[in-house]
Amino acid sequence: MSGSLFITATEARSGKSLISLGVMEMLHRKIDRVGFFRPLINGDPETKERDNDIELISTRFNLGIPYEKMYAYTTSEANRLISIGREADLIGGVIKKYNELRKDCDFILCEGTDFAGSTAAFEFDINAEISKNLACPVLLVANAHRKSKEDTLKFIELALESLHDKGCRTIATIVNRINPDDGKAIVDLLDKSAFGKGQVVFTIPDEVTLGKPTVGEIARIVGAEVIYGEEQLDRHVHGFTVAAMQLRNFLERIERGSLIITPGDRADVIVACLAVVSSTSMENISGILLTGGLKPEEPVRNLIKGFARMVPILSVRENTFPTATIVDKIHATISPHDHRKIIEALAVFEKNVNVEMLAEKIITARTAVVTPKMFEYELLQKARKHKQHIVLPEGEEERILRASEVLLQRDVVDITLLGNAQTIREKISQMSLKLEKANIVEPPSSDMLQEYAETYYGLRKHKGITRENARDVMSDATYFGTMMIHKGHADGMVSGSVHSTAATVRPAFEIIKTKQGFSIVSSVFLMCLADRVLVYGDCAVNPNPDARQLAEIALSSAQTAQTFGIHPIVAMLSYSTGESGKGEDVERVREATKIAKEKAEESFPDLKIEGPIQYDAAVDPGVARTKMPDSEVAGKATVFIFPDLNTGNNTYKAVQRSAGAVAIGPVLQGLKHPVNDLSRGCTIPDIVNTVAITAVQAQSEKGLS
Repeated sequence: MSGSLFITATEARSGKSLISLGVMEMLHRKIDRVGFFRPLINGDPETKERDNDIELISTRFNLGIPYEKMYAYTTSEANRLISIGREADLIGGVIKKYNELRKDCDFILCEGTDFAGSTAAFEFDINAEISKNLACPVLLVANAHRKSKEDTLKFIELALESLHDKGCRTIATIVNRINPDDGKAIVDLLDKSAFGKGQVVFTIPDEVTLGKPTVGEIARIVGAEVIYGEEQLDRHVHGFTVAAMQLRNFLERIERGSLIITPGDRADVIVACLAVVSSTSMENISGILLTGGLKPEEPVRNLIKGFARMVPILSVRENTFPTATIVDKIHATISPHDHRKIIEALAVFEKNVNVEMLAEKIITARTAVVTPKMFEYELLQKARKHKQHIVLPEGEEERILRASEVLLQRDVVDITLLGNAQTIREKISQMSLKLEKANIVEPPSSDMLQEYAETYYGLRKHKGITRENARDVMSDATYFGTMMIHKGHADGMVSGSVHSTAATVRPAFEIIKTKQGFSIVSSVFLMCLADRVLVYGDCAVNPNPDARQLAEIALSSAQTAQTFGIHPIVAMLSYSTGESGKGEDVERVREATKIAKEKAEESFPDLKIEGPIQYDAAVDPGVARTKMPDSEVAGKATVFIFPDLNTGNNTYKAVQRSAGAVAIGPVLQGLKHPVNDLSRGCTIPDIVNTVAITAVQAQSEKGLS
């Protein structure tokens, strides 16, 4: 079952609230715990005014979810983040709030922005980016009001193409406020269009009354005082008439449902309106709005009290024409308290939408999208679940300190920083960092130095190491940190921001060593593309692995993929596919595939492995159908094993730069306990991700993940 749906519109006033109301009613018939979430809402964080659609859905369906959990940011907060180049933080914050709500729900209905702030194109892009990062299938609401069917179709096709290009999956389109005569033609045209195929399409005619505000809505927006008729504020206003003329001309302009706007000192107009209310020959009005801060005098008030039939009478301080201008621009909503309009909206939805067909499409829909932000968020969540202790030997490096603050504030791991204690504390103070929870250790003066030196001596004396040498070696932060892991005083280590890969890995080879059944340490990069995460191995450690080593790298990489929630389907890469190629390099990959399959039967029985296979056949379903139509791997691979370091390193960097992929790693594999290497050009997010990866690996080694 799909766990979510994202409703977005092509523009303002598309009737998105009506669709959300109808879809929510449908979901509540099928699913137990349904939540509602708006990534962005209008308003300022200081205001107490609540979002109408959150209140509408929450009240109507008794969701019982705290208001603050049902949105991530106000538009003003979002705009501030975007204006200072922190759009990634915005998306991350939305994902965080969404996932918090998801814990308590079987399904979440998400609703996009109201197109009330920035340009329509900008808001459409933001909605697309958010829906992609939440992995929500999309229901598009298109506005056909006052548009020809040609223009309507053009707007829809542009929107569908844009959603497709941004990696979103649109499963349904509802064309709202359409001319009834155009409905069938629009559906037929969309069925034939390139981006309309594979989805369900419904049309809803323009229902005039749903677009009309109530007297209560107008009173709230113009800041009016209700003088009389408070119990009748749910009357719908079909239009308004400004009474600034003589009565004989004014009476001719009264229409059904009119709101009469007039200066508060026009007793003649007020009396005439009361006569209209009581008359059986005149259209009834919806209310009277008195302007200029003027209220009826006592004789008129006494007259009003004598009328059995009454309409709401409101008073505003603003003058007549500015008030009329505001009223003219009011966009009606479906108020949480307007039960008549809610029932009418649900009736309109169910009359025009095949709810069973739509329900089947929504509830069975899945999206395979995994964006870099989604992966990073899940990574931190995994690490936090069973908190591990990670040692960072480069404790004096500023990037390490800043990353440590992030990790500790988000409660991802426990941290030990190694280095000169005074230097570390001075830098923490200079940068105003909150690192009170970090454990700071200076190896040369540590109480553990002698014990660690003795252990190292025992491990390496056959190599000619003396006790004096061992003590000197253990004074080095990287060796000290590695020994912490060996002795069980830490669960993993991350280094390399200022040291070479060799300086990080060599102590691990000497002290921790490889896991049982593994002869080599290898690496993978987690390649976060726009819509999925792939595993590339080995791109950092082994220059020219033989067939047995390649097989080992393949199995290690599959296990690593599984540890991080990526279903492993392994492609053993070469410059030829299947039986087509000959040569020493191809034969080595062929032999490695055979060995990997044999070993997998014992430890990984369901693992799918194919090789030799070219990259395009492994990743592209179209090429796969031509080159290897019967393969279970071709076109579906998630783990790519390169034949040598030259190919792997260049390929990962080419994909990283040309496709804009986020490359997380290298992640070392094959060691008894996790040690990972940073690049010297690493950023703070790189360090945060690598520490989280190390923690997840430590959990896996303990059987906790």
